[in-house]
Amino acid sequence: MKRPDKDHYYLDIASVVAKRSTCLRRHFGAIIVKDDQIISTGYVGAPRGSVNCIDLHDCPREKAGIPSGERYELCRSVHAEMNAIIHASRQEMIGATLYLACLNPDTGERVSGVRPCKLCTRMIINAGIELVVTDGAGEEVIRYLVAKWVKQDRGEWLADNISGY
Repeated sequence: MKRPDKDHYYLDIASVVAKRSTCLRRHFGAIIVKDDQIISTGYVGAPRGSVNCIDLHDCPREKAGIPSGERYELCRSVHAEMNAIIHASRQEMIGATLYLACLNPDTGERVSGVRPCKLCTRMIINAGIELVVTDGAGEEVIRYLVAKWVKQDRGEWLADNISGY
């Protein structure tokens, strides 16, 4: 048996967390790690005390034919990244890494190439998280440097690409 590297180890844990998800479309799990210590976990699901889509066998966005990534205000769930962030202190998260795994709810297979939505991206920035790691194709991992998201959000990418400035 091959010993997994740290990225795969933590992504494997995030995928187990994702199995607790209550969304009918995708099962996401997130863990926040700092200094090789897991400081928080989260999975996608309805707010505490609310009824989950999985229990209702109903997804308002699915019923309306809304594509993935759109009209989140119609969703009952809180995203995995959000749940992980609200369960940790900002002081703990500064400089941390968030590992995000996604499972197809029909097959249980891992989904590659995912990234946080725009709202989760903003929360990750505000939390002080430094890096986001997700599954890539095959055994690859995708590493997102949060500082680049901040730069893009400020529009600095535009200034960097305009000659003469």
